[in-house]
Order: sequence, then structure tokens, then C-alpha cells
Amino acid sequence: MPANHTEIEKRLWDAADELRANSRLRASEYSVPVLGLIFLKYADHKFAHADRQLKAEPVGTSRRRGALTPEHYQRHGVLYLPDEARFQALVDLPESANVGRAINDAMKAIEGYNKALKDVLPKTYLRFENATLRELLHIFNGIPMDIEGDVFGKIYEYFLGKFAMAEGQKGGEFFTPTSIVKLIVAVLEPYRGYILDPAAGSGGMFVQSARFVAEHRGRSTDVAIYGQERVTETVRLCKMNLAVHGLEGDVRQGNTYYDAMPLPKQDGFTGFDFVMANPPFNVNRVDRERIKNDRPRYPFGMPTVDNANYLWIQVFYSALNERGRAGFVMANSASDARGSELEIRERLIQTGAVDVMVAVGSNSFYTVTLPCTLWFLDRGKTLTPNPSSFALLRTGSWEGEGQLPLPAGERAGGEGRRDTVLFIDARQVYTQVDRAHREFTPAQVEFIANVARLYRGEQPETAQGSAEMLAQHFPKGRYRDVPGLCKVATLAEIEAQGWSLNPGRYVGVAERTDAGDEDLAGRLEALDEELEALNAEAHELEARIAENVAQLLNNP
Repeated sequence: MPANHTEIEKRLWDAADELRANSRLRASEYSVPVLGLIFLKYADHKFAHADRQLKAEPVGTSRRRGALTPEHYQRHGVLYLPDEARFQALVDLPESANVGRAINDAMKAIEGYNKALKDVLPKTYLRFENATLRELLHIFNGIPMDIEGDVFGKIYEYFLGKFAMAEGQKGGEFFTPTSIVKLIVAVLEPYRGYILDPAAGSGGMFVQSARFVAEHRGRSTDVAIYGQERVTETVRLCKMNLAVHGLEGDVRQGNTYYDAMPLPKQDGFTGFDFVMANPPFNVNRVDRERIKNDRPRYPFGMPTVDNANYLWIQVFYSALNERGRAGFVMANSASDARGSELEIRERLIQTGAVDVMVAVGSNSFYTVTLPCTLWFLDRGKTLTPNPSSFALLRTGSWEGEGQLPLPAGERAGGEGRRDTVLFIDARQVYTQVDRAHREFTPAQVEFIANVARLYRGEQPETAQGSAEMLAQHFPKGRYRDVPGLCKVATLAEIEAQGWSLNPGRYVGVAERTDAGDEDLAGRLEALDEELEALNAEAHELEARIAENVAQLLNNP
């Protein structure tokens, strides 16, 4: 097996995409069935491993009494696959066989034996030509069987991202770029507890949360997964994604504006420990009459503009328990929105729950080229001592006992964060993937998250290679305001800025040195990007103003 798993992913994608290019199918028709075949290969791999173990056990042992049944495999933690659903059986179909019908039947059989997958697996393979399906089966049959770790999950993720790029706007509805998800998870630190994503998409937030737990020596069962997604087809993608990562969760189809969300069946449940999401931006035509009296879900009231951004923000806040944390993606315009949205934002800020705001540069998403902002709420920051309770969860002992009070600009967490917000400008932190797309490297994700950790009084992490960046910006190993990168603002300072949550208003500009033409070119590029983003936001605001004026004229 190649040492670098990405080699496997790229080779598989290149082969599968070449087949699509020579088929009659659009990317949207091709994506889900192909992901279904990756799922089937994964299920077959896990089943074969369990089958060998079970058959090696003497009859009469605790795990094997009598002939093997589907229940034996399910108790072993794998999906049961009847003979006709085994991957090799499909590869070995005779030339005369209808391959599409055989794969459809295999998917139906798996659903029949594994009730959690009922109506989840794709069954649209009759759209494909026999030759295309045979080639796909042979491509995925080439995945090495001696692989270790989460390779199937990474292959599934890789294909999800590639399909999202190919499908453009529609792709962004189900997929959030992995580096953005990893940053949200790293700042939230979901070590254990109940996790909700009310705009679940393909489930990337859940997958990265479980991976975060594993990297910090926890178990996947330390987090319980709950989600809601409006599009039924995307719910299926999410459930397959969870399955290929060995995860389970309660993910349902529903419209989060109106429908009740799945909740844990636990006595005394008061809210989720973590909420994370990438909701659709600037949605209009939500029926506010249906929800205007739902104060538990929308505690700060209804915005008067026809825009759902501040409905989503309230959904995330209200779903948390009194110590819960939320992290979500939001349109830049929400940070400075005026009118009724400003009033809602002021009420939210005054609760003390707004914890960290991160500005992300343009071209980080597949749906829009505009920059965006990551919002982080922490309802527990007004309750916890210094340092935060999350540091205790991580280490088993309080960190920083006996430290002297820090000077202004070098604050730490806990009660010192009650009336402050950390602003991070990460617009110039990125790696260029191609002309139209950027992402964060693992070291960059770790560095940005470490800024938040230092702010909270926690120990930074350096396993992903962020030590050099940390030493450059925080030479004393503790938080400080860094012009152009980060600034801790008090609520009084935020009020003076009209309750804006735009990091650019607070962070300022990095100190410049005379670095010649190369540095000048970089600055010009950054200014050009900022101008492009501002122009796009201006056009968006013009459209909203025109729509509001039209409504006023039509309803005098």
C-alpha cells in the first residue's frame, strides 16, 4: 500500500472521473451511486474481517453458538452482507448479467438485513451502462485489503469533496471543505458529549469530531451524534458517510426553521454540549408567521428583513445547554448587519456567549468566492473559573494555578473572558490549492485553534507543526494581541463599534517591513481581494434593499 493514502484517493478519483467524462451522466447523477460503491466496498472489507474472526472461534463460545447468523455479525459491530451483496460476487458477474440490476438488488438486500440503513443506500444503477459499472467495480476492487485506519472514510471524503467541486453551487449544499470543518472542531474541542448539526449536509462535522476525539485518545462513543437535514438525498449521503467511518447517529430529514430536532432520550437533558454547522447563507422566504411565537428556538426575536441568517444564529444558541459551545460558518454581512439584525446581535453579545470570531479569506468554499466568518459561542464562559472547564477535561488537573494576573492584551480564559470576545483575522492564512480554491494546512488549522486556546488559558498543541508560527507570534507562550492577527475586545469596545462582530474592525493591520516588490505584490493582491469581496457584498445589499423597497411599495 502506498505510504501516502492520498495516492490511493487520487488514483481512484482519476479513474472514476475519466469514466464519468466518457459516459452520458452528469456529475449529479454519477456522484451518489459511486459513493454507494465505495460504501459497499467498505462494508465488504469489514464483513470479511469479522467473518474470518467468527469462523475461527470454536462453536459454543460466547460469540458463536451454533451456525453463524446475521445477528452474530451485527453483534461484532459490522453490517451483515448476504452472498449476493458481496463485492467479489458483483465483480465476478458473467458478461450476460445486468450489472445495474444486480447492484440495486445487493443494496436492497443490505437494507433488508440492516434496518438502520433502510431507504438509505442508492438504487439507481440502471442508469449506468454495464461497461461503466464493470469498470467502477474493478477500480474499487483495487483498494488494498491490508489497509489500516480510516482509509475508506478518507476515500469517501475525497470523493465527496471532488463531487462538490464538480457540482458547484449544489455541491456546497452537502459539503463543507474539510479544512474549515477541522478548524471549527479544533476551536470547539468536542472531547465528549452530545453533538448537534442542524444543517448536517453530508456529515463532515460529525466525522471530524470523532476524529478529533480519537486523536486525543478518546473513543468514538464519547460523542453522541444528532443531526437534521432538509434534503432527503443528502441525509442518505450523511448516513453512508457515518457508516464508512464506523459511526452511528440520529440524523433525520427535516426543515430546521420549523421542525422539531432529534433529541437524546435522556432524563434531565437540557441542551447540546456542542452545536456545529455550515447553514445556507442569506436564505429568504422563511415563513416567519409560523415561527414568530417560538421563543425557545428564537429567543432574541424575529428579524424584520427577509433573511434567515439571524434565525440560524438563534437556532444554534438556543440548542446549547448552559455550558455548551457552538461553531458555525456565516456570511460576512451578518457580522455588521443593521436594523433588526443589529438589535438581535446586540442581545446575543450581551449574554456573554460570543467567544471567538474568525475571518476566513475568499475562495475557501466551492459555492461562493466571497470570504466568510466563523462564529464561536460559549455559553459556559460566564460560569467557569480560570482556566476553563475544558482544560480540566483535557488534562485531569487545573492548568495555570498560581499564575500572576496577566497584563492587558495578554488575558487568559475563564472569568476573564466573560465580557470579552477574541477576534482573529485569518484571511491571509491559507494555502493555494488551485487558481480558484484555497484551504488551511493542518499546521495552519492548529495555529489558529491555538490562538483560541491561549486566549482561554489552555495549553497549545503542536503535533501538526504549528510550533514555529506560535513562537513567532506568541514568544512568551501566552496570549497577546497581535496587530493584523488577533485582538481581544471588551464589550465596551464592541459597543463603541456599533456592536459589530467583524474581526477587521478590531484586529488592525500587521506591522510592515520594507520587503521589496514581492511583499508589495502580496499586499496589492490582498487589497484586490478585499475590494472584490466588498463589491460583491455591496451588490448583495443592493438586491436586498431593492427587495425590501418593493415589499413596502406593494404593502403600504
